[in-house]
Amino acid sequence: MSVDTYEGLRIAVVGMGQRSAIARHVAEAVAGASDLQARVTAVADVTPAGRQRGHAEHPDAQVVEDHRALVGLVDAAIVTTPDWTHAEIAIDLLRAGIAVYLEKPLAITVEDADAVLNVAAETGTPLYVGHNFRHAAVVRLMRQVIDRGEIGQVKAVWCRHFVGNGGDYYFKDWHADRTKVNSLLLQKASHDLDVIHALAGGYTQRVVGMGSLSVYGDVTDRRDRSGELMGDWFSLDNWPPLEQTGLNPVVDVEDVSMVMMTLDNGVQASYEQCHFTPDYWRNYTVIGTEGRLENIGDTGGGVVKVWNHRRGWDVRGDREYPVDGVEDGHADADLLTMTEFLRSVALGEPTTLSPIAARAAVAAGALATRSLRNGSVPIDVPALPDATVSHFTHPTQTVTR
Repeated sequence: MSVDTYEGLRIAVVGMGQRSAIARHVAEAVAGASDLQARVTAVADVTPAGRQRGHAEHPDAQVVEDHRALVGLVDAAIVTTPDWTHAEIAIDLLRAGIAVYLEKPLAITVEDADAVLNVAAETGTPLYVGHNFRHAAVVRLMRQVIDRGEIGQVKAVWCRHFVGNGGDYYFKDWHADRTKVNSLLLQKASHDLDVIHALAGGYTQRVVGMGSLSVYGDVTDRRDRSGELMGDWFSLDNWPPLEQTGLNPVVDVEDVSMVMMTLDNGVQASYEQCHFTPDYWRNYTVIGTEGRLENIGDTGGGVVKVWNHRRGWDVRGDREYPVDGVEDGHADADLLTMTEFLRSVALGEPTTLSPIAARAAVAAGALATRSLRNGSVPIDVPALPDATVSHFTHPTQTVTR
């Protein structure tokens, strides 16, 4: 069936890099639903290598060189381009009436994030930001424990993120260049900043950051990896960190950082990130008026423990809940995220994540970065325009053809 005659939701993939694999979940989401029709009918990538990958991954799709060429061809687009391009591409597509799934982060500055949200509000075109970790089994489990009242009212949230794959994931390509990511408090930490907001029930109001480039700045083996993807060089044998080879020619983002936040509901929160640990997982601690919870492991096989009686140190806790889901990565969360996007656009179903929440994660990360690079001064988060906030309090509009 051709693009012109297909009666379901026509989807484009914009950017055939590492994260474009999330588009594979379109078919899986449709297969699991009798009331949803959607498929990838177009691919856009500015590079010949990306277009070649597009042909291979989506052989029945039309492949074009620029996202602007998608106008008239598709109803919605999955944008998985590099971070610094998010705002411009999203704004162009939204103005063209193409619903947008935008891979997190929403943008790399608060100003660009606000521009995207304002255009979405102005045009009424659906916008969804892919904060997939909200759908991770460990996060859903922690939220259930909190919602059941097992630890009382949340007063503090801490997150320690051990990014053991950091050298391979973030320091061998454009992720290491602050002109393209701002900082890894956007690219990487936006997951956890968003989850902190979700667990605490509020958004960051004031933020302070500290951090440095402590290890990878000392690695002198550098090279241009244009045309390569992370899977081309990733190996657990790339260890220890100072013996990494082939880092990006520009390495000026912090590899260790800390953030302190005061949320608008009074909750105090902190986030710590390190890219040269041997292990790779994140640990949340949520403390309430009647106890605390903590996850040990963040994928299938891990547990969430609850302490709600006084004692000395005790690793057992009072209750323990197993974490379901995949044992590595976040394919299950990706599927739930893509399904939610497709159903919101095609059927008008409400989403669990508002773009305002995605903006809050950008604000916390971007302003923490500004703080840590300017003497760790406290910075307050600016408010969004009332009209934009009002727009996103209503259910997502559907795309009609």
